[in-house]
Amino acid sequence: MDRQEDDGPMRLADAHPAVRRIWTVELRSRAGGPRLACPHCTMNSPPLLASSARSAVLAHLARHAHTDALPAYLRTCQCRAQGCSWHPRHRGCAGPVLLALTRDRSGRAWRLSDSCAACAAATSHTAVVPATLLAPSRPERRGRRPPPLGSPSERTCVREMLTYLSAALPQFTSPAARLLALQCALRADACGYIRLPGGLLRGMRLHGRHELWEELEHAGWLCRKEGRHRHVEALLLDAALLSPRPGSRARARAAQWALRPAPLAVPTARPPAVQLAALALASHTSGDTCTTDLDVLARQCGHSPHQTAELLDRLVASHALNAWRHNRETDEIFCWPPAPARAGR
Repeated sequence: MDRQEDDGPMRLADAHPAVRRIWTVELRSRAGGPRLACPHCTMNSPPLLASSARSAVLAHLARHAHTDALPAYLRTCQCRAQGCSWHPRHRGCAGPVLLALTRDRSGRAWRLSDSCAACAAATSHTAVVPATLLAPSRPERRGRRPPPLGSPSERTCVREMLTYLSAALPQFTSPAARLLALQCALRADACGYIRLPGGLLRGMRLHGRHELWEELEHAGWLCRKEGRHRHVEALLLDAALLSPRPGSRARARAAQWALRPAPLAVPTARPPAVQLAALALASHTSGDTCTTDLDVLARQCGHSPHQTAELLDRLVASHALNAWRHNRETDEIFCWPPAPARAGR
């Protein structure tokens, strides 16, 4: 059930000068280090360190998205405008228009463009850039009672971050490392600095799991700071993409909900793969049902669709889910969480 790879090379967007909301940046090898090449602006890029080149690319694309912002009602699927040539054939354009980040197979060229949800899900090496990561920060109002955890905005924040991590981390990244990376991404400050308390890690049953931090370091996603403390400090290497960010309180609430993602919260004693599947499903839940594409859910969990289906069966067997169904024609899955317990029962 794996998606077919797109055999066509990624072309620089200046080949289509009339197209709006498509930006492409290349990393070109030069003496002294790689340099950025952008057809949208005149730039004299200095040589970059290999470790910081990826962040520089993402930061440059993010600046274009801010500068060329359009109201939501004016944004259209640029993939469709290109004849849907960026992906294999699928059931058609559908869903909201999102910002999709795509890299070519070599990792030397990156494209940021408006794309409908269906086209973004069908395009190889693509992740949806969370709107919460590119939206300007809003001042947090004080004096208001915060709503219960699990609001639609918090679920959206977690869902978009899982989608981002599905592209930012290698596919073989373990479920436990993905759960750790999610907390890091949501709790990092505007400079990418992370400080996770030991109590939080113990509650997640990840305290002392040094191999998980090594996974994320080996992927080039963060750099852990040395020190003998009960807490763990680190720095995100993709901090340029994560700034500006929504208010720290909103992100902290999303991170807190992700620890117990009602209505699909499972005990922390369950395997991390089961916990991650439940969290990803919960982020797609609205009301008493959950709907998404099996391929999208598989990407967020870092598994194949077949493995993801087995995890859904395990959630049903443990009564975390009432049932689930897969529409093989559209690849959609429909899940039914247990009904919430009523007060006084």
